[in-house]
Amino acid sequence: MARTPRPSKAADKTPARRAADARSAARTDPCAVEEVDTRYLQTLMGYNARRAALSIIEVFLERLAPFGLKPVDFSVMSTICHNPGVTSRQLCNTLNLLPPNLVGLIQSLESRGLIERKPHPHDGRAVGLHPTPKGQALMVQAEQTATELELEKTAKLTPAQRKTLLALLQKIYL
Repeated sequence: MARTPRPSKAADKTPARRAADARSAARTDPCAVEEVDTRYLQTLMGYNARRAALSIIEVFLERLAPFGLKPVDFSVMSTICHNPGVTSRQLCNTLNLLPPNLVGLIQSLESRGLIERKPHPHDGRAVGLHPTPKGQALMVQAEQTATELELEKTAKLTPAQRKTLLALLQKIYL
């Protein structure tokens, strides 16, 4: 008497049961990853610098939103406030910005009444960028907020370690 083949056990299972079996197999599978190994990445300067920057920038965006400043706006405004009369060319060179990207940013800051353009005292072709009283007042508050944020995010470092870290990072890009 010939036997009819029985359907496999997998065919008897519902999709939910098959998924549960797959999860169970993954837990016992020696190829499944329980803990992600990033030891190699942690040896890379760029990886660590980027991770540190991202942890600060995320909070920076939240805390400086009330001032209407993103990181590049903040950098440009801070540089103008600390260097009244700085030119667009100097800003681009100092902050590693492309001139086309700076044009719109300067227009935006000017339309908000934060900066003003004045003729350069030594170069008739150049224009100096100056903070307005409104821009100066905004940056006093924004820089205080940024300083507090940096101190919070680097609280695990001593003041000496913070100073050393800044000096080491600057050796990479200055």
